[in-house]
Amino acid sequence: MSESKPASRTLLRILFWTAGAFAFVMAILPHPPIIPGDPSDKLQHIFAFLVLAVLGRLAYPATKKRKLLFGLMAFGALIEIVQAIPALHRDSDVLDWLADTGAALTVFAMIAVWGYLRAARKR
Repeated sequence: MSESKPASRTLLRILFWTAGAFAFVMAILPHPPIIPGDPSDKLQHIFAFLVLAVLGRLAYPATKKRKLLFGLMAFGALIEIVQAIPALHRDSDVLDWLADTGAALTVFAMIAVWGYLRAARKR
């Protein structure tokens, strides 16, 4: 059983970094593919960072949530900085970064509340 935890953690880390790479590539493509349902740019940012925050927490449970949050915030800022490059024909928007940050913060707040409720139930 002890072997499955490192194997599953490795898989989660691969998924986390793959999702991050995918989000970055999609964010910097000059003409990204149309997503079914054609969600707004903000919804795409929110969804991407909800997924990244969940995967990041599962893949790196020993890392403090604050450190993961700041890492995701920096990643969101990097995306916006790269999108400001004129040759990419993308729009950089601080509101996208706020959506990224808000999504990640929401995940970490929900995890904290869930942990508190689990601990209270055990008492």
